[in-house]
Formats: sequence, C-alpha cells, structure tokens
Amino acid sequence: MTQERHISVWTNCLNFIQQNIDPKQFAMWFRPIRPVSLVESTLTLAVPSEFFREYLEDAYLDILKASLKKELGVGAKLVYVVAPVQKQPALVYPAAHGNVPVNKTISVETYNRTANPGPFVFPGIQRVQVNPQLNPVYCFENLIVGECNKMGFTAGESISAAPGKTAFNPLFLFGGPGLGKTHLAQAIGIAIKKKYPELVVLYVPANRFKTQYMDAVNVKNKLTDFLAFYQKMDVLIMDDIQDLMGPSTQNAFFNIFNHLHQSGKQLIFTSDRAPADLENFEARLLSRLKWGLSVELQKPDYQTRLEMLKARAFREGVRLSDDVLEFLAGRIKSNFRELEGALISLIANATLAHKEITVQLAEKITEKIVGEEQNDVTIDKVQRVVCDYFNITRDDLLSKTRKRQIVQARQIAMYMSRNLISNCSLSTIGAEIGGKDHATVLHACTTVGDLMSTDKTFKQYVSDIEKLLVPVRR
Repeated sequence: MTQERHISVWTNCLNFIQQNIDPKQFAMWFRPIRPVSLVESTLTLAVPSEFFREYLEDAYLDILKASLKKELGVGAKLVYVVAPVQKQPALVYPAAHGNVPVNKTISVETYNRTANPGPFVFPGIQRVQVNPQLNPVYCFENLIVGECNKMGFTAGESISAAPGKTAFNPLFLFGGPGLGKTHLAQAIGIAIKKKYPELVVLYVPANRFKTQYMDAVNVKNKLTDFLAFYQKMDVLIMDDIQDLMGPSTQNAFFNIFNHLHQSGKQLIFTSDRAPADLENFEARLLSRLKWGLSVELQKPDYQTRLEMLKARAFREGVRLSDDVLEFLAGRIKSNFRELEGALISLIANATLAHKEITVQLAEKITEKIVGEEQNDVTIDKVQRVVCDYFNITRDDLLSKTRKRQIVQARQIAMYMSRNLISNCSLSTIGAEIGGKDHATVLHACTTVGDLMSTDKTFKQYVSDIEKLLVPVRR
C-alpha cells in the first residue's frame, strides 16, 4: 500500500497543477516526471536531466510547493533523481557536489555606527562570520586537467597544501574567457578550507570590490571598516582583476595587498590578460602582481575537451554515445564555456522534444551556437595574414633576411602561432617558419611580448593581426 501511495500523491499533485498552468507547459514539464518513492513526507521524483530539474524549480517551484503542501502538509519535502527519459540506461546522479565552505567568525574593529551597516561594517568590536562566496561545484574533483591548465593545477595543489608559504604568492592566473580561471581559483580556496577550516577565505570579483570601496568612501569612517575587514582575510581570491580601475581603488587595494602579503597570507588573482598587459594600473601595484607566479591557461586540446564533456554529461545524469561526445569535442575548440554551453543546449533540446541525443541532433544544435564557419587558426593562415598585413611575400617571411620589417613580421607570426593554436609545439612553429629551432621561436615570442609593453605602434600591429585572425572571438 505504501509503495502505491507515492503514485497516488503525485497523481493528485498533477491534477492540482494541471488546473493552474497552461496545458502545453504542463505536457512539456510535468508529463515526463515519474514518482519514485514516498518516505514519510518526502516525495522522490525522477526527472530526465539536471537541466530539467533546474528549469522546473526556477519556473514552477511555487506551484510544486502548493501541491505538495495540499497533499502532505506543511512538512512536505521534494527530492529529485535524474533518470533520462531517452532510450538510454538511467544514471545515478551524484547527490551533492560537496559542502558549502564556511568560515570561522572573526573579530572586526569598526568605527561606523550607521543604522544600516554594509557587509563589512559592524559597530564596535564584533564577532563576524564571513561568507567565503565559494561555489562547491568549482572544486578540484570537478576540474578536468590537461596540458592547457596543468601548471596552474599543480601550483594550486601546492598552495592548498601550504597557503601563504610557497613561492606562488601571489598566484596570477590569466587567459581568455571560458578557460577555467574562476574554477581553478575557487578550487584552490575550497581545498584550503577543507584542509585548514580555521582559515578565513574570501572570493570576490574585482567589480564587487570596487563597488564596496566606492560605497565606503562616501560615509565617514566607513573606509576604515572596509580596510579592516579585508585585512582580516587569510586567503583573498580576486577574480577579473583587470576591472580594478581607478587610482583611489587601486591605492586601497595596494594597502590591503601589502598588509596580507607581509603577514604571510595567500593572494590569488585572475585576469583576461597577463600582468604586463594590464592597462591603467599603477606601476607599484603591477610590480607586486608579478612577485609570485603568473600562469597562462591555454585553449583545451581535443582530449581535455572530451574528458570535460564526459564529466559534465555524468553530472547532468545523461548518457551520451562516444560518437556524440567526439563530435562535440571536435566541433567546438575555443574554450570550456562554449563547449559546456553546447552540451547543455543539446540536452535541453533533446529533453524538451523527447528526442534521442544523436550526432545529427548535435550537429543541428552546434550550427546554431557556433555557426558553420569555425575559422580555425593554422600556421599557414597566420603566415598569410601577416604577409598581407605587412605587404610582403611568403618567401620574404621564410627567408634569412635581417631586414627590420621582415624580422618583426616573422616574430609576430611565431608569436601568433604559439598563442592562437592549441597544442602547437615551438619546434613545429619553427619548422614551418623558415626551419627555425625551438630557442629561436621562444626568443621571438619573448621579444614580441617585450615590444608590446614598450612600443604602442608595434602593439597595434599585433592587435590588428589578431583581430584579422579571430574576428569572431574578439
């Protein structure tokens, strides 16, 4: 009798919901759901995917609560399991991604006694619990490691084992969008909290820091509270530090940086560009950002993309064929974010249309996301664009001439090949550009980087050529 009760309870819930929402929406979002069990006041439902569950709760949480309360009373609870409706074996969905990290309470001495204090403002000396703002999903266990991020991952493991006590302080992670900078930075913070729960860890985007600072300067003594709060951190993770604009904001951060670094606290930053390429930053702050280790995250190679897709499909509770996974990994090469977005779109479309996930469906979905034209960057393409830009021939570029214009064009071609082509070794680049060796290519890349920081005209050359090579991604 108990086994059948979960079916009758859910049937009654469906009858109630059906009377209160659009019939098409009801058929799309509630018909695929299957009741699994009812234990006391907890009803377990099987849904096709994690995407399905997230949308269901976002759009229909209120009516779900109302229907369950009507059937089971005020103590009603709802639990989901992911069991794909498609013609695929069901997967057991991981119950949790880990616990949300919690900081210990800290003592903060403040002077501001406003009636409505901010997150870092407390009258007098008080015990304050700081929300670390860490997402447990962004842990090391969910991070796919490949050649693109191996160095950052290794440094992160060392830091999490001994925060503030390694040579990697600060750790500066940089690279294009969607390459996993935020995930890696937060993973370090989560690992630190796991190993050292007594440490106070805080993740903050640079824009939020800037907003907090602007609020603080407009209220008497509130700036003191602001500085006192941040100087209490044991580990400070600042995301997108390139957004930290304004001399006064940078000055406040400079003082916080100095205090934490001198106190042996760990600093971790992310940026979409290298420290040398940060614009409108004070020289003294830039020099400090270069003190520790700077790590560039590269575009993921094919194998890393494939492993990421497998891991994310598992988290979504969907079993995909090898053909589909390999198609997606080969189709989308730019970054993890676009790859993940394509996968979620594919699952969503299959779920809503009650279709099996096939290569044909994947092809249709990815056409809408990235278009037909991929504009893959190759060494040959780099050479053609550089030659056209400087109005020189391919023979000139590959020759041994030491003319300044040709040398610069050759160095830029090497630099672009290294930075825009995944898994392209220095030796391969050198072999394709006049038979140069590994050391010559490395020297060329270093020279281009140095010239970009000192010669605005040269930097414009590089910027123009990059836009010609990857116009869609800029």
